[in-house]
Amino acid sequence: MFLAYSQLALSMALVGANVAVAKLLAENLPVPMILGLRCLLAVMVLWPLARAMEGRRALGRQALWNLALQALFGTALYNLALLAGLRLTTALEAGLILATLPAVVAVGGALWLREKLPVRQWAAVGLAAFGMGALVLARVAAEGHGSALGNLLVFAGVCGEAMYVLLAKRLAGRVPVVTASLWMQVFSFLMLVPLCLPVLGSIAVLGSAGVSALLVFHSLTSSVLCLLLWYAGLKRAPAGIAGVFTAFLPATAAAVAVGVLGEPFTPVHGAGFVLLMMSLLLATWPERRRNG
Repeated sequence: MFLAYSQLALSMALVGANVAVAKLLAENLPVPMILGLRCLLAVMVLWPLARAMEGRRALGRQALWNLALQALFGTALYNLALLAGLRLTTALEAGLILATLPAVVAVGGALWLREKLPVRQWAAVGLAAFGMGALVLARVAAEGHGSALGNLLVFAGVCGEAMYVLLAKRLAGRVPVVTASLWMQVFSFLMLVPLCLPVLGSIAVLGSAGVSALLVFHSLTSSVLCLLLWYAGLKRAPAGIAGVFTAFLPATAAAVAVGVLGEPFTPVHGAGFVLLMMSLLLATWPERRRNG
């Protein structure tokens, strides 16, 4: 079980670390170009992986349409908003805002799928709202670091990712994971090509070994390795406990932003971090089964 838990933790830690990596990339490359190249690299790796692990799988029109929508919201909208937001705000605050995802998914499920939310889920939503409020106060208290618009763009990305999660529920168990990921990256690349063409000249920046290395790391970890680690862990770990490991995302993002990028961590950030982590854990901690 230790191996499974380690795989889940490492998967989420890599997602969190990629917030800082994405910020560095956004300072050197146009956002559409980052995403277009990332999707292209992911397709090149996922294609042989899908064939080797899952064989040739023909997908129906409804499944492909669903995957196209997941690509639109979960890859295109999420990443465009996140990277655009990271141009304006700090990696620290972006990572903390990503911790609102479980609460946003819960609200989306209630509004769109008509799911009933228990009191605990509503409490998680309330804590997430207060945590976002703390980050707004941080904007007022620390001029020159981040921006309210940047934070709003990151939260728009969270809403896109929440839509992806809700759409994924409709395909759960019907489409193999790697094959589904491959098609999502293909659809995402096709959606991003028109946005990449006007900034095609920026590809010259990849002549820098550092930028190229960051792009390869970002592409292979966020679109391939994180996925494989997460689902490998899910095969052994209890399904109910897996969500708890999403706490590693904001924690790692905060640690990398402060420790590597040197971003300031204020008491207001600390309050927001505590509230958002409480919200995340409250929303994802498995319920106790009642006997009888």
